[in-house]
Amino acid sequence: MLPIKTILHPTDFSPQADYAFRLSCALARDYGARLIVMHVKMIPAVAYGEFAALPPEAEETTESLKVRLAQLKPHGTSCSMEYLLTEGVPAEEIVNVAKDKRCDLIVMGTHGRTGLGRLLMGSVAELVVRRATCPVLTVKTPPATATVAKKPTLEAAPVA
Repeated sequence: MLPIKTILHPTDFSPQADYAFRLSCALARDYGARLIVMHVKMIPAVAYGEFAALPPEAEETTESLKVRLAQLKPHGTSCSMEYLLTEGVPAEEIVNVAKDKRCDLIVMGTHGRTGLGRLLMGSVAELVVRRATCPVLTVKTPPATATVAKKPTLEAAPVA
């Protein structure tokens, strides 16, 4: 069995991240691991126009982000948790924290974008998978019709 002592869960507070958070809590409980929940506050970009710089869009304050992080609690289970708020480029910060904290596993949600959406928005999960020195488990939220309590069934494919 893979020794897992520290799990890193980066969150952007999306439904995908929430689903990955529940999985990371379950893994931390099962392995008796410490869970580090982190959020990366992106550095605001300033757009420059012809005559002046446009101010960045209003974003959440550091204090409000800390409150949102602290509200993430495991449901019905207990595990050792640590909260971390950093600022910078998300993929770089996630990889650096995983290395600095000697994480054995990163569990993160993915939006599952493909094609043009992925090209325009980028993929933090993909960059983390490529750059992390530890295993990365990417979790896609199941369809709304699926329930978490159901166990998947395996059916044999017909032989042609």
